[in-house]
Amino acid sequence: MNFLIKKNDKVIVLSGKDKGKTGTVKHVYAKKGTILVSGVNIVKKHVKVSKKYPSGGTVEVTKPMLVGKVQLICPSCNKPTRAAIEKKGNEKSRKCKKCGKIIITPKEVKEK
Repeated sequence: MNFLIKKNDKVIVLSGKDKGKTGTVKHVYAKKGTILVSGVNIVKKHVKVSKKYPSGGTVEVTKPMLVGKVQLICPSCNKPTRAAIEKKGNEKSRKCKKCGKIIITPKEVKEK
């Protein structure tokens, strides 16, 4: 699957218990159609006593959520938007449908 949401993008949650919250994408699971967003979809998990958790008990864990439940926030206009793919020769880039500017993630800026 080819998603228009990539790692390090800022997104807003559209539905569910965390509706309206924003966060950055930590990981994209393309085969499952889910993404991991920091600070969103946190659940409590009960763990047994182990080397990693010597006292056991409950731990808060961030779970992946469906891509369709989030919307990309454009870094230039800071509004929730849909993205379009713009082709220039062999290069593909994502474009904001509201302001018309090309969306670049912070990681892509560092590489250039």
